[in-house]
Amino acid sequence: MARRWHDPKKLLWLLGMLAPASALLPSQLVLHTGVSAFWWSGAMLFFLVIPVVDALAGEDGNNPSDAQVQDLQHDRFYRWCTFLFLPVQYAGLGVACYLVTFGTLSAVDKIGYAVSVGLVAGIGINAAHELGHRVESTERWLAKIALAQSLYGHFHVEHNRGHHARVATPADPASARMGESLYRFLSRSVSGGLVSSWDLEKQRLERKGSGVWTIRNNVLNAWAMSAALFGVLVAVFGVGILPFLVLQAVVGVMTLESVNYIEHYGLLRGRTPTGRYERCAPRHSWNSDRIVTNIFLYHLQRHSDHHANPGRRFQTLRTFDEAPQLPAGYATMVVLAAVPPLWRRVMDPRVVAHYDGDVTRANLQPSARARLERRWATVPERAAAA
Repeated sequence: MARRWHDPKKLLWLLGMLAPASALLPSQLVLHTGVSAFWWSGAMLFFLVIPVVDALAGEDGNNPSDAQVQDLQHDRFYRWCTFLFLPVQYAGLGVACYLVTFGTLSAVDKIGYAVSVGLVAGIGINAAHELGHRVESTERWLAKIALAQSLYGHFHVEHNRGHHARVATPADPASARMGESLYRFLSRSVSGGLVSSWDLEKQRLERKGSGVWTIRNNVLNAWAMSAALFGVLVAVFGVGILPFLVLQAVVGVMTLESVNYIEHYGLLRGRTPTGRYERCAPRHSWNSDRIVTNIFLYHLQRHSDHHANPGRRFQTLRTFDEAPQLPAGYATMVVLAAVPPLWRRVMDPRVVAHYDGDVTRANLQPSARARLERRWATVPERAAAA
C-alpha cells in the first residue's frame, strides 16, 4: 500500500492566521510602546517585514506528485485553514471599529489603522478567491462573506466566469498590459470587472428565464451582505464610522487589484488556426515560489497551476519550470508596481525575454504599442538575456 503524502508545509499553513490577526496588532503595539506610528503596522508588516523575510527564507520548490495530490485534495485540515480566516478577519474589523469610535486616535492614526485593516480585507479577498472556486455551496457562501468587508462581492462572479475565461487576452480587464501603469490598470480593472460581473450574471439569469432583479442574482446578494454588514456597524458605532469603513474597503480593493496587475502583466495567449485563443497554460501567468508570501496567500503565487486547474485546492498547487518567474514575492512586487518607472525597468525586459525578444507577441497597451515596438525591436539580444 502506498504511503500517504506528508506535506512538509502542513503546519505552516496555520501561520496564515497571522495575516487577519495583523488587524489586531496595531492596538497592542501602541498600547505597549506608546508609539502612535504603529497604527500603520499593517503597512509595515506587508511592505517591509514580509519582503525581507521572503528574501531570507527563499523559495519552496516542493511539488506533490499526481498521486499525492489526491491525498492533499481531500484532507479537511486545509479547508479549516481557510474557514478560520473569517472569524479572525471580522474580529479585527470589530475591534478596529470600537477603537476608532471610542478611542483617542488622531485623524492620521485613523487613516493608518484603516490602511492596516484594509490590507487584511485585501487578503480576505484572496481567502474568498480560494473558497469561491469550490463546488460546495457552503464554501461559496463563505466566499461572499469574506468579500463583504471590501464591498467587492461581484468579484465572486467576475473572477470565476470572466477572468478565468479571458485571462491573458486584451478582453480581460484583470490582465495587465505591458506599458500600462498600475494606476491606469486600477481604473480599467475595477470598472471592467464590475460591468462584466453584472453582464455575466444577467446572461445566466436570462438563460434560466429570470429577470436580473432577484435575490438569486449573485452580484446583488453579495452586495446585500456588504450593505447588511455596514448597516450593522453603523447602527452599533454610529454614522461616524462610515469614512473608516469606506477607506479600509478601498485599500482592500487596491490590494487585490495590485496583485491582479502583477499576475499576468504583458502575457498573451496565442491564437489557434481557427482564430480562437489557445488554452491557458503555465506560461500565461507570472509565478513566484517565495515560501513566506505563499503561506500568507494560500499558494496564490503558484498562479499557473491555479489557472490550469482551477478546481484544485491551494495545498495541491504546483510550481512549473515553464512558467515565467518573478524576481521576488508578490509583497515586494506590489511595492515595485507602485513606482511605474522602476516596475518597467524590472519587468518589461522579462516580458520581452519570455517571448524570445519578440515584443509583438506580448499583450501590449494599445497607446504604447508603437513606442514599445520601436524600443524593443532594436535590442532583442538584450531582452533575450534579461
